[in-house]
Order: sequence, then C-alpha cells, then structure tokens
Amino acid sequence: MTASPLPLSRFSGPLSGLLSSLLRVATLVLGAGAAAGAIAAPTIVEWTAPTGARVHFVESRALPLVDIQVSFAAGGALDPAGKAGLASMTQALLDAGAGGLDEQTIADRKADLGIAVSGGTDNDRASLALRSLSSAAELDAAVELAATLLARPDFPAAVLERERSRAIAGLREALTKPATLAARQFNAALYAGHPYGHDSTPESLAAIGREDLIDFHRRHYGARRAAVAIVGDVDRAAAERIAIRLTADLPTTEAAAPLPAPAPTTAQVFRIPHPSAQAHILVGQPGMAREDADYFPLLVGNYVLGGGGFVSRLTAEVREKRGFAYSVYSALSPQQVAGPFQISLQTRGGQAEEALAVVRATLAGFLAEGPSAEELQAAKDNLVNGVGLRLDSNAKLLDYVSMIGFYRLPLDWLERYPQQVAAVDVAAVREAWQRRIRPEQLVTVIAGGDGDRPAAAEAASATPPAEAAQ
Repeated sequence: MTASPLPLSRFSGPLSGLLSSLLRVATLVLGAGAAAGAIAAPTIVEWTAPTGARVHFVESRALPLVDIQVSFAAGGALDPAGKAGLASMTQALLDAGAGGLDEQTIADRKADLGIAVSGGTDNDRASLALRSLSSAAELDAAVELAATLLARPDFPAAVLERERSRAIAGLREALTKPATLAARQFNAALYAGHPYGHDSTPESLAAIGREDLIDFHRRHYGARRAAVAIVGDVDRAAAERIAIRLTADLPTTEAAAPLPAPAPTTAQVFRIPHPSAQAHILVGQPGMAREDADYFPLLVGNYVLGGGGFVSRLTAEVREKRGFAYSVYSALSPQQVAGPFQISLQTRGGQAEEALAVVRATLAGFLAEGPSAEELQAAKDNLVNGVGLRLDSNAKLLDYVSMIGFYRLPLDWLERYPQQVAAVDVAAVREAWQRRIRPEQLVTVIAGGDGDRPAAAEAASATPPAEAAQ
C-alpha cells in the first residue's frame, strides 16, 4: 500500500456502511497551494467525561448522521506472552454476544436500527465504531446497544471456538505465502524483545481461552483508557450524554502505561526460502512516533523517496529505468513509539539482488542529497492539495478526530497541517532523514523467488512446499 498524505496508523477504521454515499462534510475546503494553502478545518471540542474518558467532538449538521468511535489502549502490544492475538480476538468478539443478547439478536437489532458497527485493532489500540441516524429514537437505541457491547461482552465459548478455528485456519494458509513470511520476519527483526514484535501463531491462538478474553477486557477496556470521538448531527450537550452512556459501565482501570522505545536495530539480511517465482523484499528500521519532532520533514521526504507512487525516486529507478518491479514504495507508519519505516517491492527471484542494490543506492543518494527543489515543491503541493479528498465525509473525518484524541495531538493539528508541510525546506528534509534513517540499522528481508532461480528450484523440488515455507 502506498503512504497516505495524512498517514494514519495501520488501524481498520469505520466501514463505509449504510448511507455512506451520502456523507460529505462541507466545512473542509482546499487552499490555493502548499505555500499559502489552508484548510477551513472543523472545530474539534475536547473534554473529559465524568467517567474519566477523553472526548473529542465535531458538530456537523450537513446530514442527519452521527459517527462515533471509542478507542482503548488495548492493542496488540499488550498481548501476554504465549497468547499473541488475544487483543484482536477480544475486540472481534465484542458483538458476538453481550448483556445476555446472543449473536443473532445483536445482528437483528443492528439491522432493525439501520446502524453499522465496525472496529479493529493495531499495536496501540482497539476500537469499536458506530454509525447511526441522528434522530433521537434511533440514536439512543444505537448508543445503548454499543454501550452494552463495550461494557458487557459475554464472549460465548461456542463463538470463541468457531472464530479461533477460523483464525488458525486463515493463519496457516497465510503462512504458506512469501508476503506473509517476509512481513513477519521483518516485524520480528525490527521489534525483537519489544511489545510491537508480537505476531500470532497457530499455537498462541489455540492457547486463548474464554477466561483470557474476560481478563483482558477487565484490565484494558476501562473508561480511563478510552478516547471517544463523535462527529455528526448532534450538539455538545447530546455528545456529552453519548460519551457518558458509552463509558459509564466500563470496568475500573488505571490509565495505560507508556510503551518503551524499541532498541536500535543492526544491519541484517534474512533470506527465507520459498518456491515462488516472485521475491518479496522489505528494507527498513523503526521510524517515527506519532508525536515526533521530525514528523513533517520525514513525511515530505518520504513522498519524494517512495511515497509518491509513480512520481517517486524509487519508482523512477526501480520500475521506469530498469523494469525490476511494477510497484515499489516507501512508507512511514507512526505509532505510539517508533513505528516502521519500510521500503517494499516484489521482483523476479533471479533479479532480486540487482533490484535490492538499486533500492539501496537510491536510498543512499536520497540520504546524501535530500530532495531537489522541484521534487520538494511537488511533494508539498500534493500533500496539501490532497487533504480535502481525505476529509470529505464524516467517516473519514472521524478517523482523524479519533487519532488526534487517542494520541493526544493538538486540537488544531488538521488546521496546521498545510502550514507545517509548507514550512519544510530541502535542508530540513535532508537533516531529518540523515538523523533518523541509518544504513547501519537497516534490516533486509528477502522471501521467496526460488522458483525463478534454476539451481534453487531443483533443490526446492525435493522439499514439500509446506516445509519450504517454514
């Protein structure tokens, strides 16, 4: 995936759902360019509910709809040893039965009310999102149902068994693919010994029992760990009532402790045999946190290096000049602590080393020189002028309001974004990238491609594919 102009964490936000085609927020407009561009950003109101939950609210009267997201410091980084996948399983089963309502009854109520419920987990957070009509009867009933799902999940044993079996089967299938093997090795190398380094296994999923879900929910789904984001057709008083109702019955917990910073990596190359013709290549290291002093120089520079799609340096060198890959990109994924910086491509196994050499040379040149003035201006123009398209619905805006609330970013973050981008110069980009991206710390993973190497293919033919994928 290519980097978004306003990068979010790797979090699955609200689904488009019912009536999504109607959602357009008219309060966001584009400026006249990166240097002078400005967004008439929505006004974000912040307060702490009596329950201890932090609330961020945007009133938008364009349509009779309300989008809500409740996020908890309950992400995968908190998975206990030997039970990686517990955070994800806990979130996934919130609507599988709650408050005495079984799975089918909950599904029927959602359908009757015309609401969409979604959510997901990443390393830092777990979330439940709700979309409802703003009419009092429908909204009150929707909020009541969501409050029940959040505070009183039943985690039925039969549903857990079903979903755990599905997850294990899906994971076993994924582990036969070189892309999965590469991503997991890359994550393990970047975050060895760190909570971000947890990846579920069939064994860790099999070890998760109902009591584990109950305990994880009790310890991490408390109001003091909750960030509530509300966007839509309600006033401040109604938003206050919604936030209280959603968090009033949550368990009593302490605020989440900060995560440690990951240890610096060392330059390593991991080669994973696999009979695929395509080699999957990842290069990177821990990059930047969500609140990072170098955020904007790194962001703008990444667009030039590989985040700008077909206009990036990596694309020019790897694809256009040499035809090594159809797609090559770089990405920065900010998280609570340093999320990954990665360069990714697929290429024929027989030319993997050549392609990798070009990637390294392109990165080295960028680190030494920084962007040209023309590249810098093009990047800034694109980053600013693409903002409106990423904030043109309540659902999209909700993602950013939730991010701002959960990571405690300034309330005017969206408003200041164009000015911060415009202020970046060539020297700032070069210095930030030289300071933060170090060749001596870059991890390289090459998975697969043996099917395009004649000698390796002969050796692999004697090994069953399942073993070759291990």
